[in-house]
Amino acid sequence: MPLGIGRRKKASPLVESEEAEPGRAGLNVDGWDGVGRRGGALAHGSPTGRIEGFGNVRELYAKIGEAFGIPPAEVMFCTLNTHKVDMEKLLGGQIGLEDFIFAHVKGHKKEVEVFKGEEGLGLTITDNGAGYAFVKRIREGSVIQQMQVVSVGDMIESINGRDLIGCRHYEVAKALKELPEGRDFRMTLVEPMRAFDMVGQRAGGARSSLGAQVGTGRGTLRLWAKGPATVEELPSAFEEKAVEKVDDLLENYMGIRDKELASTMVELGKDKRHPDEFAEALDETLGDFAFPDEFVFDVWGAIGDAKAGQP
Repeated sequence: MPLGIGRRKKASPLVESEEAEPGRAGLNVDGWDGVGRRGGALAHGSPTGRIEGFGNVRELYAKIGEAFGIPPAEVMFCTLNTHKVDMEKLLGGQIGLEDFIFAHVKGHKKEVEVFKGEEGLGLTITDNGAGYAFVKRIREGSVIQQMQVVSVGDMIESINGRDLIGCRHYEVAKALKELPEGRDFRMTLVEPMRAFDMVGQRAGGARSSLGAQVGTGRGTLRLWAKGPATVEELPSAFEEKAVEKVDDLLENYMGIRDKELASTMVELGKDKRHPDEFAEALDETLGDFAFPDEFVFDVWGAIGDAKAGQP
């Protein structure tokens, strides 16, 4: 992937905004010894159950299903340390060793008709890593925001009858972007189940104890799509800043937010000496995304800016 110095105009983001809603209890990941274990509950309200034996996101959803007697496919996404539909607290591929996990399950299904009067709908899409893409943000003043029928947290089940279950966020964002302007389209959405906000969020997380493996407890349990979970040290200030910058670029170029993808890109680029070397590493590891050259160039620049301590 050779890189030129020219940059094309960035594509309009498909999505952006925020919402909050109901729930109760979570799943603690302290005392980890190779597989996750602890208690948990459903975000809309349930008795506490015991969840153990998970090493990745799909296994976590399966164990949540076993604990609460629901099909794993009912789990839409999880949030950390809050029962609300707070997209800043989404569970990605990492769980802090003191975090509680709240499982949000499927609620009402709805079908909406949208007139695409302009290229950008005002949506940012993310996914749960297990086949469901959903709305992460809605840009204020956008087409979708003005309709007031689509909410943050809604899962996108289909567009114009095309089944999107199993698609990644970038595939759904692309499908929305490719819809013709000046025409109506239909989306089938599934809301996360709601509950009255009766129960206050637990103050702080449960204390963790990983013994000698992570002496200070300042680490994260990282869940991988394949292979066992691993304990990793918390990211450095540089890595946190770089991931934030790259995640912003993902939204600007592709209409998605994905901190795990951003983190992987930062990991691939932080030790590279020049952009072509970084581009080759992206091709080897993330070739399916087919990132355009100008995007890769901007990501390289963002990582460099974070290294230099620039805002």
